[in-house]
Amino acid sequence: MLSAWLYIGIFTLVAVALPAIAIFLAGLLAPKKPNPIKEATYECGVETVGPTWTQLRIQYYLFALAFLIFDVESVLLYPWAVAYQQLPLFAIVEAIIFLAILLGGLFYAWRKGALNWQ
Repeated sequence: MLSAWLYIGIFTLVAVALPAIAIFLAGLLAPKKPNPIKEATYECGVETVGPTWTQLRIQYYLFALAFLIFDVESVLLYPWAVAYQQLPLFAIVEAIIFLAILLGGLFYAWRKGALNWQ
């Protein structure tokens, strides 16, 4: 009789092998006929003007990181809110500490000017 870990190992092996085989076969069987039109940069049907590769401002990434932080915060606080009546005092103190750390990060980003749109 196979143990539970062997079933998990077999499942993991199959889960890794099937996509790897599909990607390998797609690369092997795909037609390879490059030409300048296929390799041209295409942006919504409009030909690009000027250099195609431009550097974006770091502020866009900072907004994305701030959104990600608060998105994760809401996901992690939801179980605390649902089970608030059954939580011991220790769990509530942990939630307050978690919020304090995130608010500290928000105030730091705010003070550094990362949230100013220019």
